[in-house]
Amino acid sequence: MSVSDLAAFGSQRELNVQNSQNRVSWAAFALLVLLLAATAYYSNSWRVTTLALTGAGIGYVLFQSTFGFAGSFRAALERRDFGGFRAQAYALAVSSIIFFPLIAQGEIFGFPLRGNIDPIGVSFVVGAVMFGIGMQIGGGCASGTLFALGGGNLRLLLTLAFFVVGSAFGAAHIGFWRSLPGLPAASTQDFLGWPVALAVHLLIFGALIYLIPAPRTDASARPAAPSGGVLAALRRPWTLFWGALALAVLNATTLVLAGRPWGETSGFALWGSKMAAAIGLDPAQWVYWKAHPQALTNSIFTDITSVMDFGIILGAALAAGLSMRFEWRGINQASSRAWIGAAAGGLLMGYGARLSNGCNIGAYFSALASGSLSAWLWVAAAFVGSFIGLKLRPLLKLP
Repeated sequence: MSVSDLAAFGSQRELNVQNSQNRVSWAAFALLVLLLAATAYYSNSWRVTTLALTGAGIGYVLFQSTFGFAGSFRAALERRDFGGFRAQAYALAVSSIIFFPLIAQGEIFGFPLRGNIDPIGVSFVVGAVMFGIGMQIGGGCASGTLFALGGGNLRLLLTLAFFVVGSAFGAAHIGFWRSLPGLPAASTQDFLGWPVALAVHLLIFGALIYLIPAPRTDASARPAAPSGGVLAALRRPWTLFWGALALAVLNATTLVLAGRPWGETSGFALWGSKMAAAIGLDPAQWVYWKAHPQALTNSIFTDITSVMDFGIILGAALAAGLSMRFEWRGINQASSRAWIGAAAGGLLMGYGARLSNGCNIGAYFSALASGSLSAWLWVAAAFVGSFIGLKLRPLLKLP
């Protein structure tokens, strides 16, 4: 084969890859349009429809910036690398600046707002520890599972499936867990007032940003800020800093449109409970659903958390296609033990998220941005769980 033939072969191969990635982008875009149409039809609400689009934006940003949470805990415990928490501190600082005055006001344009302020009790701590274990053996947390699935990682489909199952079990048992001792929900604003509480939060986040070294990367391999034209910004990876800022803005958008911050795992509980109803169980009798039983009979496209979760997957798929990084993987590459880890991790995360009323997003990111005291305890308990989970990985022969 001549040099010209090799060049032609290489060009054709590159063209085939580009066409394949373009098909992924168009498919994700088409499915996103269908999601928006279904949401608009069933919810008859521009807010819910816009939140589905907001979810797509979150998925896009998560994928392009590779902004994760489970990996941050692992890096901190295994390598003493707290760079992920440095990026999260940026997002939390910006979110807090927006959240605190809005939550204190209690409404915007006549629409009520509330933060994620959770009670602290036995179930909360147990749930956070379980979640920490699960995210280390399952290969990701809720947000990581959704955006990696959008990028083509099919192993996380099993994680998500068992996340849903675990969430349903957690919802079914919540009556027992809520009967255990606990303290009422409280925030720093309750004790200090929102201006002083915000100053305290910003001092803490600022200290973390100052004390934690910025990641050292080769300048030639460093992701760029989203600049250089719209198409270029859409196609290339973002830095963690820009990802943090974008997530803060999108979470604030969720607060304004939904009346509460971004969350993910209550949608999984709804999906699992609907499946339980489909096989003859009666989740309407569970304590978890007593306050809002209509969710079990309404269309899933009326549920804000669900449509945002769908949007995250599709937004990540769109980002993967546009950046030429979509890749089907996880079927042949993963060992049987990895599949067991994915299932067990999903089950633990699902159950744990119901006990602690959320995951890295609802119980940590959105809760801390709201000023909830519970978020600090959640992080500590999740570190304990992550430590246990990392010790369990060798037993499953996970890398």
